[in-house]
Amino acid sequence: MAITAAQVKELRERSGAAMMDCKRALQATDGDIEAAIEKMRKEGQAKADKKASRVAAEGIVRVHVDGGKAAIVEVNCETDFVAKNDGLVALAEDAAKAVTAGGVSDIEALAAANVGGETFDERRRNLVANLGENINIRRFEMLEADTLGYYLHGERIGVVVGLTGGDESLARDLAMHIAATKPEFVSVDDVPADIRQQEKDILVAQAADSGKPAEIIEKMVVGRLNKYLAEITLYGQPFVKDPDQTVEKLLKAAGASVTGFVRYEVGEGIEKEETNFAEEVMAQARASA
Repeated sequence: MAITAAQVKELRERSGAAMMDCKRALQATDGDIEAAIEKMRKEGQAKADKKASRVAAEGIVRVHVDGGKAAIVEVNCETDFVAKNDGLVALAEDAAKAVTAGGVSDIEALAAANVGGETFDERRRNLVANLGENINIRRFEMLEADTLGYYLHGERIGVVVGLTGGDESLARDLAMHIAATKPEFVSVDDVPADIRQQEKDILVAQAADSGKPAEIIEKMVVGRLNKYLAEITLYGQPFVKDPDQTVEKLLKAAGASVTGFVRYEVGEGIEKEETNFAEEVMAQARASA
């Protein structure tokens, strides 16, 4: 059966697949577009399963704010080139919207959520088939607060901040600060006791070799521990826009307090594979031959 250009065009618009893939699917199904779509979906799932073990440490972060809710999502792929694909960007943005809409408690629930007639996992698998890379929705988190602000540093770093009091401008300034300084906790009170003790033990061991009296060593340890706690807590850090005051003083002046924050950086915690670029190009050339 002869396949017309109009059939290929319709299948391409509906599936988002490459032209030659659409033509081959139509030829295999005698021009039946619905059967061709089903065939391509099955093949896309098979391709996605094969690529699932490949390291995906590139990608994007997206944020969506809806009223008193803010969602942050990270979607990963294998290269920064694919991270710019419109389909992948739309997947991340729609995922963030789905999280704020509610009813999504974990990645499995998000994958099964339906948007536009297909689940997020089906969209992801279709992207894998079309783009040839492992793609996954890695993580998400949602904050609820009276005042919310966020900041995206390019595609790779995203921060959302929740406040009681203050305004959206202050929340955004704090999100920019967090993007730059990477605090681990909001305040000293949030630092777990075991982390404090571990750092104190290290400082005591370092000071023990100084030969100074015990009371001097104790003061040295207390001072250094307080400095460490200030460095890892948002409230203790000098505000990036005005280093003469801490974030805590900034918030007090505004009559505000931070209820929580989330900072995502693409690929953090993922062990990347070291590859030889020349060998990688040759491998791709052999695969396409």
